[in-house]
Amino acid sequence: MNKIILITGTSKGIGRYLCEYYLEKGFTIVGCSRSESSLKNENYTHFCLNVSDEKKVKEMFHTIKKEIGTVDILINNAGIASMNHVLLTPMSTLENIFSTNVFGTYLFLREAAKVMMKKKWGRIINFATVATPLKLEGEAIYASSKAAVKSITEVSSKELAEYGITVNAIGPTPIETDLIRSVPKEKMDALIQRQAIKRLGEFRDVSNVVDFLIQEESDFITGQTIYLGGV
Repeated sequence: MNKIILITGTSKGIGRYLCEYYLEKGFTIVGCSRSESSLKNENYTHFCLNVSDEKKVKEMFHTIKKEIGTVDILINNAGIASMNHVLLTPMSTLENIFSTNVFGTYLFLREAAKVMMKKKWGRIINFATVATPLKLEGEAIYASSKAAVKSITEVSSKELAEYGITVNAIGPTPIETDLIRSVPKEKMDALIQRQAIKRLGEFRDVSNVVDFLIQEESDFITGQTIYLGGV
């Protein structure tokens, strides 16, 4: 069966990698980001929107149902980060981070679940971060936004279980993407030393967990957050 995967934040980084990875495996992919995508593939459909814009998100799902048919798997990848001391964090930073990381994740989870429940099958994967359990200095707002995602994952997994929908989360360690390139090397090295496995994460580390969570045999696993690297 050709599963349809919806991935948010697909213009670059992990989202772009996951698009290409699952296209190669024969999946039909729907992606979205705030900008246009350079990814051209007959099995890829792209939407431009802000994930926290409820009206646009609903319109996107209406189009998906009309033109593609359904969503089997949601990968809630879209996210932003900012490194600020708590005394130097402006309100605009809180609004931007929570808007994308929490509100965006919730909107896509809610709308995807409405589609999945009709078939009594679905896989939802949210993105957490090791910054939360490691209590990283300078990441108070980012870490707390992802703590909210973890909580949404746990509660919604109970509410959606009766519909055959599993909800889990992945908490990657830093991966060589735009999200971490502005972080000073000494800070990144110090973070890696706090992991059990002392290296940067790789894209394959993420897709390995996604592969596991979306397979048919993983229907008894829900409400879990898998942190990479050993935190």
